[in-house]
Amino acid sequence: MEITQFSMEEILDPTNIIEGKRYEFILDVDIDEEDELYHEAGIEIRVLIAEKGEESFILNYFIIEKAEGEYLDFALEDEELEEILTFCKEEIAKA
Repeated sequence: MEITQFSMEEILDPTNIIEGKRYEFILDVDIDEEDELYHEAGIEIRVLIAEKGEESFILNYFIIEKAEGEYLDFALEDEELEEILTFCKEEIAKA
């Protein structure tokens, strides 16, 4: 899995109920044709990241088939989640 494009947006909490910061990432990913996640039109992963103090973690993620906009019922492997979290943390640090 390789991240080819992304967008990032901070999710603001006007009520101040949520501690820390929240970010939404939309990641376009390139998937190997042999992978069960592969779709000809491509997939994107919507990731919600929480940042509390010095700690960042994935709150939730959704895998979306781009042609139909369908949510796919797959779980990412631990190393894929770690790769995504590392990428997102680096982009947050740059912002």
